[in-house]
Amino acid sequence: MEFWKLIIRSVFRHRLRSFLTILGVAAAMAAFCILRTLVAAWYLGVDFASADRLVTRNKTSLIYMLPVAYEQRIRQITGVKRVGRGIWYGGIYKDKKNFFAQYAISGSEYLSIYPEFVLSDAERKTFDTERKACIAGRKLAKRFGWKVGDVIPLKGAIFPVNVELTLAGIYRGATTGIDETAFFFRWDYLNELLKVSVSDRADKAGWYVVQVADPDRAAEYCEEIDALFRNSLAETLTETEKAFQLGFVAMTDAIVASIQVVSVMVIGIILFVLANTMAMTARERTSEYAVLKALGFGPGFIFMLIAGESVALSMIGGTIGALISFPGARIFQKQLELYLPVFEIKPLVIVLIFVVSFLVGLAAALPPAWRMARIPISEGLAHVG
Repeated sequence: MEFWKLIIRSVFRHRLRSFLTILGVAAAMAAFCILRTLVAAWYLGVDFASADRLVTRNKTSLIYMLPVAYEQRIRQITGVKRVGRGIWYGGIYKDKKNFFAQYAISGSEYLSIYPEFVLSDAERKTFDTERKACIAGRKLAKRFGWKVGDVIPLKGAIFPVNVELTLAGIYRGATTGIDETAFFFRWDYLNELLKVSVSDRADKAGWYVVQVADPDRAAEYCEEIDALFRNSLAETLTETEKAFQLGFVAMTDAIVASIQVVSVMVIGIILFVLANTMAMTARERTSEYAVLKALGFGPGFIFMLIAGESVALSMIGGTIGALISFPGARIFQKQLELYLPVFEIKPLVIVLIFVVSFLVGLAAALPPAWRMARIPISEGLAHVG
């Protein structure tokens, strides 16, 4: 107990220096937490991808459509449970800045492939029976103040048709981390408008989501689906949902790598700051450590005293950094809400902050602690500074 009291008193002996060091560690750890959360948010779609879902798209590029007739042929494959078709609509709600993900889908069967989207039976029934019905995520509805029954007009940007929809339901995520900012409406309603306006773009799907009975045979299903349409005018590429999501992440590999490098650099910088603090502290107290040695305290005690002070400074800063990272993350998400609908700090990241704080504190103390533990008593007593 006396040892820990000595460490705490040592920490706050030079209050201004300790305060600035703790502040620096706290800022660095908060930045580290947000950066690690940012990387995790980038991979969110990959983490929540289901093993029993496949995605079939045009082999050339996702921007090219597939004939709607492909759906029935995919359904005939043994082991296929459900098939849903979708199109990215990309309309404008009131203003271009009101961006959110908009999908025209083939009814509630499409949503049934995603059990993580929770809707009531009544909402599903309304979505299937009302041609202009739409479904919105809970966060999206809160963002615009929507409630069930509201009319939501969207102006076409990719497609030269406007849609006027009625909110039939608001879905929530089955677990935390599920995207609650998506928007779904009926594919057949969009298709009817396209038949009138631009008939050559009607009766097409952007992709098919295929739910299979045996996830272990996913590769076989992918090969079988693609074989159906080989040498056709619109060949397909079928892959697992995880691989499909990784394809999007791969487009931004350089960004993700840069974020990871910066997070490591933040730790390196604060390590040098803390090491400098401990070096100054040890230099100022050289004669005191020599007195302790003269009184019979061994090198191990001196080493633990310096290391304990350094770890205490780092852990206090890390704790403060972990606390301020939560409001910091909320502010950060508001700035990037359009691109990062889910931005939650995971418990594992907080644990990582404490582990890193401990290791940084220990690493910063090693050079001065090693030197003070080995310095002769006579040399220490003669030291001035």
